[in-house]
Amino acid sequence: MGSIPADSLGLSLIHEHMLVDFIGADSVSPDRYSKDSVIAKVLPYLLEVKEYGVKTIFDCTPSYLAKDPLILQELSLLSGIQIVSNTGFYGAVGGKYLPSFSLEESASQLAERWISEFENGIENTGVKPGFIKISVNEKSPLLEVDAKLVEAAGLTHQATHLQIASHTGTWSTAQQEVEILQKMGIEPSSFVWVHAQAEQDFQNYLEAARLGVWISLDGIGWEVEPYVERLLFAKEHGILDHVLISHDAGWYDPEKGNRGNFHPFTAIFKELMPRLEREGFSKEDWDQLLLTNPQNAFALDGILE
Repeated sequence: MGSIPADSLGLSLIHEHMLVDFIGADSVSPDRYSKDSVIAKVLPYLLEVKEYGVKTIFDCTPSYLAKDPLILQELSLLSGIQIVSNTGFYGAVGGKYLPSFSLEESASQLAERWISEFENGIENTGVKPGFIKISVNEKSPLLEVDAKLVEAAGLTHQATHLQIASHTGTWSTAQQEVEILQKMGIEPSSFVWVHAQAEQDFQNYLEAARLGVWISLDGIGWEVEPYVERLLFAKEHGILDHVLISHDAGWYDPEKGNRGNFHPFTAIFKELMPRLEREGFSKEDWDQLLLTNPQNAFALDGILE
């Protein structure tokens, strides 16, 4: 709906999905879903989470997985929730969701596409991205195409200041991405380590926080208990100010249509909060995670001002 002052983000969920199509980059198309059906399915869940005070949701569906800015725009208008979309490409799952041209183009050419979306809007919608969303495969060393995506994200960040959120997994992979960005002169604080809940060695959370990386624990819509110990560790070690939380929930799946399940955006409020409050979490801790950290992580000149 336009640029958002960072101090108006309010209570924010930084990783959710409204619509995702897993058919693959070579077959994805708006013809595979009805706009009205998507809105009818998703809107009640947005209105539900709005009752918990959520004001902003970052939709992390990338291009070629049915990112549809006009649907997001209408959902924002109907729900009153600010929805932030993204630019970037999704490299994981062996490149199934990468357009064929991305394999041939250089990092600079890919970055030019993403910078153009920031400056002119996504496709012909006028909707501008508020962050960069990429993904990589869990490999060491990174696949060449994945390293290229990270470099392209870095170039886009340098031109736009958009934050880089990368679907990753373990620290061994995230660390490689951070090193690429550091060699480009980009601070690790510009990087969101998506799906950091996959990391089993909690000491690596301390290393990431020391560097300034944002640690995104973002699968709470699917199970709650694994996040309890991670968040308690972060609180006990004084790194809650480097942690982001969300559900990675939703979504309308064109393959299943209205028959598909939709995971709501409420587990943090209904399940995680009571569980952690019994362990000593305070209102200040929740404000840090859901108000202050999203604002600090994603604020930039131009979109989230």
